[in-house]
Amino acid sequence: MTDDFLKQLRYAGEAFGLAVLFLVFLVLPAETASNLGGWIGRSIGPKLAASRKVRHNLNRVFSDITETCSDEIIAGMWEHLGRVIAEYPHLETLALGHTQIIGQDNLQNALNNPNGAIFFGAHLGNWEINGAAVLLQAGRKVALSYRAPNNPWSDKLLMRARTLGGRLPAYSKSRQGGKAMIETIKNGRTLGILIDQKYNQGVSVPFFGLEAMTNPFFVQLAQKYGCALVPIRNRRLDGASFSLSVYEPLTVFEDDGKPRAIEDVIRDAHTVLEEFILETPEQWLWLHRRWKDS
Repeated sequence: MTDDFLKQLRYAGEAFGLAVLFLVFLVLPAETASNLGGWIGRSIGPKLAASRKVRHNLNRVFSDITETCSDEIIAGMWEHLGRVIAEYPHLETLALGHTQIIGQDNLQNALNNPNGAIFFGAHLGNWEINGAAVLLQAGRKVALSYRAPNNPWSDKLLMRARTLGGRLPAYSKSRQGGKAMIETIKNGRTLGILIDQKYNQGVSVPFFGLEAMTNPFFVQLAQKYGCALVPIRNRRLDGASFSLSVYEPLTVFEDDGKPRAIEDVIRDAHTVLEEFILETPEQWLWLHRRWKDS
């Protein structure tokens, strides 16, 4: 058997397992599915080898963190991730009936900006709810930016869930996807993007005091097309209940109209995300290789 055949076989097995999980969670009420996913995540996650990476990242960011505190954050992160996975089949229900949008004026200002808007955030709360909540509660589409998994079959399952069966546009972080995102902003529409993943070809800007490579694309778009650059935050309140907070846009131009240095805008964006993460560290995805050697 060829390596390609074995890879396809592995992809098929992974996608089948994901489909079975989704089916199990689908037949359960949203709250029950979330609780079950959280229990599975907390029971299994801390025992996985990946938890060593999480602990390493915690020790780098919080130099004086105790082992007990690390254990609590690690267990909480895995519970939270388990809930997120279990909630995929229920995104429409959760976005409409379990999510409170805070900062309605900021949201409407962004949606009504003739130059469009970019909502930026991090893998916090259930980040997959953000676009769905704006669509279902405000009646406006937000184009989603995402990093496609290597497994194309799993990608299709996840895409169907996050786009509510195709009602939301979604573009992968690729050359073709980048062109589609540019067209979205050029046409005065809105784009949602998460900026907390490492991008090797990006700009080095401190994140929690450690140099981190960040994709400058969201700032470049805002400065080229004059769209609003709006921080958003999804926060899990209790079980399967959430808040989606929309904040005032960042300043991307100087008083004289000249673009601010991209590094300075990214630094402001990082500061916003740091504040969010510090409030609920267990709700951030510490599994990312966000920093060099992490």
